Amino acid sequence: MRCFCERKETFNLKMEADVGADPIWCVDCGCNLELEDTPLSIELKKKLIDWASKYGKWIDWDLDEIISNGIEMEEEHNREGEILTEHAKQELGDKYRITFSPSTMGRRYKTL
Repeated sequence: MRCFCERKETFNLKMEADVGADPIWCVDCGCNLELEDTPLSIELKKKLIDWASKYGKWIDWDLDEIISNGIEMEEEHNREGEILTEHAKQELGDKYRITFSPSTMGRRYKTL
């Protein structure tokens, strides 16, 4: 997959949700990769888009605080992300290395 690395291509990926971004990143240069350019099934891409769109639902952005039940929502989001990462590993095979980076945003808000 094309990225900003010196060699212009990466096989070292990270699954991580973020606001307004596709959920696959280059581990080496940090480039957010276009999900549509990945060799994943359409079904899995749809699941990943749906999963990523739910990122941060446990935060009240106007009040800048975690909502009631927010920690549990974040934990569920992370569990779903781990499952989707495993599906991506199966589809990508040995050519790519992909790891999951869970959200820790809720824990940061909890300590404020």
